[in-house]
Amino acid sequence: MSAGAGVFLLPLTPRISPLQKRKDLNDSRRKNIFCADFKSQKRRVQNLYSPKPPRNEFRILLRNLGISEGFSHLPEIGRVRADVKSEPYEITADSAPDSVKFSEVVSSEDVLQSTVPWWEEFPKRWMIVILCFSAFLLCNMDRVNMSIAILPMSAEYNWNPSTVGLIQSSFFWGYLLTQIAGGIWADTVGGKAVLAFGVVWWSIATALTPIAAKLGLPFLLVVRAFMGIGEGVAMPAMNNILSKWIPVSERSRSLALVYSGMYLGSVTGLGFSPFLIHQFGWPSVFYSFGSLGTVWVALWLNKAHSSPLEDPQLRPEEKKLLASISVSMEPVKEIPWRLILSKGPVWALIICHFCHNWGTFILLTWMPTYYNQVLKFNLTESGLFCVLPWLTMAFSANLGGWIADTLVSKGYSVTVVRKIMQSIGFLGPAFFLTQLSHIDSPAVAVLCMSCSQGADAFSQSGLYSNHQDIGPRYAGVLLGLSNTAGVLAGVLGTAATGYILQHGSWDNVFEVSVSLYLVGTVVWNLFSTGEKILD
Repeated sequence: MSAGAGVFLLPLTPRISPLQKRKDLNDSRRKNIFCADFKSQKRRVQNLYSPKPPRNEFRILLRNLGISEGFSHLPEIGRVRADVKSEPYEITADSAPDSVKFSEVVSSEDVLQSTVPWWEEFPKRWMIVILCFSAFLLCNMDRVNMSIAILPMSAEYNWNPSTVGLIQSSFFWGYLLTQIAGGIWADTVGGKAVLAFGVVWWSIATALTPIAAKLGLPFLLVVRAFMGIGEGVAMPAMNNILSKWIPVSERSRSLALVYSGMYLGSVTGLGFSPFLIHQFGWPSVFYSFGSLGTVWVALWLNKAHSSPLEDPQLRPEEKKLLASISVSMEPVKEIPWRLILSKGPVWALIICHFCHNWGTFILLTWMPTYYNQVLKFNLTESGLFCVLPWLTMAFSANLGGWIADTLVSKGYSVTVVRKIMQSIGFLGPAFFLTQLSHIDSPAVAVLCMSCSQGADAFSQSGLYSNHQDIGPRYAGVLLGLSNTAGVLAGVLGTAATGYILQHGSWDNVFEVSVSLYLVGTVVWNLFSTGEKILD
């Protein structure tokens, strides 16, 4: 090209160093604006924090970087592109044209939901279950401590065996009286207040036991009966609460967990009572165990509600789930006794609860005697091996609850599931008890006893779950009715066992229990149902 020819010079894009780019980016952040080169900015944030951050978290990170205002209209899916050829061009939220302004706004609720601590996201219904579990843990701790403390107490006050038996039975006087009354109260008032009353009442009675013993035998009998009154309302109240908080797909697991609290409470009470007595004397057992109730009541009154409708802090997603429970959340105004007692499945519950508790109470009450007299264990070994069935029951109850809920979730009818689980709860103990007369090994005998009680615990997913199936609004009353029969079976069975042993043998004791287990199996499979029959 000649010197005189015209030369056209194209405008060159100025080259920007990396340091200058970083300075420009920082300046844009301080001004609450965003650069057109949005893709590189987003990529930098992703590399710093996570490979694929969730969309809400990405918005929060941008706010933390000081550029929240510029991104307040950022959509779920969208990008800003600018063809920058010669010089940087900045777009602010106010100056952006309508084509690059976005309509979707990140609400404060979405941001708050993303930053809620995990413990606040824990399902409220399962918090209720755990609190009920801990209440029943305390329930049996306070109940079994007398079986250990009675030994030094009888030595101190010179009680004979008849007096000891009277003291032990006085608990059931109050316990039997408040089963139905507690169910009526829970269904008409609400389970929260009733369960709180029960825990406070039996905790006070537990703490007053040493004082009553010093005042005299009549005072001690009254205090033990008062303790039974408090524990008698606990099961109906718990049943009423869970009928409103737990959907049918989780019913077996929740009840199994709560009832396993009773089993573990027995283990805890039997384990800690000897240590406390040895270190601080027998009154310390009642003072320490009774004081635990105040801690529980404080948590219960602060966290629990009788139904989801009464809980102002219930999360929306859980409220939506619990709305599927087909039961009125309002307390009932009147109990339809004639309707309830006219239903065959209700009588199946009552009869089968009697059959179940006859065998269960006999084994748990007379087991130390059987270990000592038949298996020739000393008292220390008998106490140790008595813990094994309780541990087995705690494990089996939760296993059975998981199996039952899994079957329901897979489409099996509730009726079929309840019949399967309760049949295991009847036929399992019947089988293992019949083996005891053919066994010579003490170790195998202990294994059979533990397996018997382990199979028995499947009843928590059978008849113990059925009250909420057939009449969720009257779950407290139904449990009160059936458990009254169960307590009667325990009292009569314990007394009858002593008579049978006086005139017969342990084989005869087991034969009666097995016969009642078989009767219960037939009645349950013929007349029980998992469908709601009471509205």
